[in-house]
Amino acid sequence: MPLSGKVAVVTGSSGGIGAAIASTLASAGANVVLGARRIEELEKVKTKIEAEVGGDRVMVCKVDVTKRDEVKALVAAAEAGFGPVDVMVNNAGVMYFTNMKNLHEDEWERTVDVNCKGTMFGIGAVLGGMIERGSGHIVNISSDAGRRIFPSLAVYCASKYFVEAMSEGLRREVVGTGLKVTTIQPGDCATDLVMNNTDDEAAEEQGVAIGVKVGTGSTENQVLQPEDVAAAVLYAVTAPSHVAVNEVLVEPRDQT
Repeated sequence: MPLSGKVAVVTGSSGGIGAAIASTLASAGANVVLGARRIEELEKVKTKIEAEVGGDRVMVCKVDVTKRDEVKALVAAAEAGFGPVDVMVNNAGVMYFTNMKNLHEDEWERTVDVNCKGTMFGIGAVLGGMIERGSGHIVNISSDAGRRIFPSLAVYCASKYFVEAMSEGLRREVVGTGLKVTTIQPGDCATDLVMNNTDDEAAEEQGVAIGVKVGTGSTENQVLQPEDVAAAVLYAVTAPSHVAVNEVLVEPRDQT
């Protein structure tokens, strides 16, 4: 298996894209550490993965990625349980449809805390060790909203542009160290990412249904499944050592 013996940490892995990434990496042989706030959901994901791959290759750790010390503790737990982290997947994220004029400032702040600071703290928790070892792969789950602007998603788009800029800057800084940095940019995906949306006006204007952004429809060819995004991550982290997959834009075939 291509990731046999490797150690991967996946934040935001209590469901959706994160759970799919964790399952896919475990199926490829990795020892996987699941991190999220909902420990009960993490245990369910752990049980499911272990039933699929067998063995004792999954750990769970409660973590709030907006708290730097908790992210460091997550990585420390991974290292204590499995060894140095080879792959860090910063997946935790939130998305709120909100029109700026409606001043949902708590949601703006939460978006910055999780999407920007959470990714930054994830990088900080593993970067020193990876540089010291001369190997490692940091995968930041971004979005197609880090490439173009969508209405009612101004703050979310800004947070993903932040992820893209930080990732590119880091990538240039670590040239020659053996590290790789990848951003994955999913389009519309069937997850519960918008279930906590509170701006009814914005949601109605953009055609948001619970669990799926359907501004361009929700048919099979217009929405990704979490496993599609996970496959992109696996492609990036199993590339030959001399190959850098710097970014992957993965969208539904008929998304406009």
